[in-house]
Amino acid sequence: MQKIAIDVEELYKVFRKPRRRPWRARDGKPAAGQVVAVDHVSFQVHRREIFGVLRPNGSGKSTLIRLIATLLLPDGGRAEVFGHDVVREPMAVQRLINRVSVEASFFKKLSPMENLLYGARLYGLPASQARVAIHAILKCIGIEERSIGQPMQEMSRGMQQKVAIARALLTRPALLLLDEPTTGLDPRSKREVQDLVRELREQDDTTIVLTTHDMVEAEVLCDRIAIMDSGKVVALGTPQGLRQLVPSRNGHQPTLEDVFLELTGKQLVSEERV
Repeated sequence: MQKIAIDVEELYKVFRKPRRRPWRARDGKPAAGQVVAVDHVSFQVHRREIFGVLRPNGSGKSTLIRLIATLLLPDGGRAEVFGHDVVREPMAVQRLINRVSVEASFFKKLSPMENLLYGARLYGLPASQARVAIHAILKCIGIEERSIGQPMQEMSRGMQQKVAIARALLTRPALLLLDEPTTGLDPRSKREVQDLVRELREQDDTTIVLTTHDMVEAEVLCDRIAIMDSGKVVALGTPQGLRQLVPSRNGHQPTLEDVFLELTGKQLVSEERV
């Protein structure tokens, strides 16, 4: 498998606001009433890399993930996953990826085992093979045997999010897209999910794209980070390299939050789901 996991070039996505005139681009710019969610974005993610995306409200971060996941079609530019174009070869891309989002959905009255068996059937995995894999994955992420048969609605948000990650791991994806996976989790559950992310990279050579509004999470997990604002990538580099973009003040070394505020002038928030 090639060394470049994701190759994005001039990716562009516009949304039309409701009850407005149809979209008509003039000189490459959207017409009035249009929202540019992803504005000619270019970057590469290397195989086995944990790549972070930070954004303020309205920056198009979730849209970017959905474009890579083939859930949306771009209005311009291109994106490839391990050499497969997301528009021309969506099925090939889908076989290589899985996605976990903050609003992971389940059949709440069913147990983790039942939910995961259902997911396994959708991917064509035999039930007997799936059961063995499910037990191994749930044990790996710290879900006790007694909880495997417990209804999802009786589990904490942290436990439910772990099950969402377990469901994604059933297909052993080469690329895992994590869209704010720890938002709303208690500190212990957040730490356990972060530990699992590291294990995935180390044990399965999984490439991971992580979107988050948590600066500490980005700093401790990510090899490189892209900062987005108004649909554009305004900075990209290692956590250490990004901190060097802002001079130290009063003898204090800048944090990622200092860099973010300096580049965007905005606070990080978790409410936006563009």
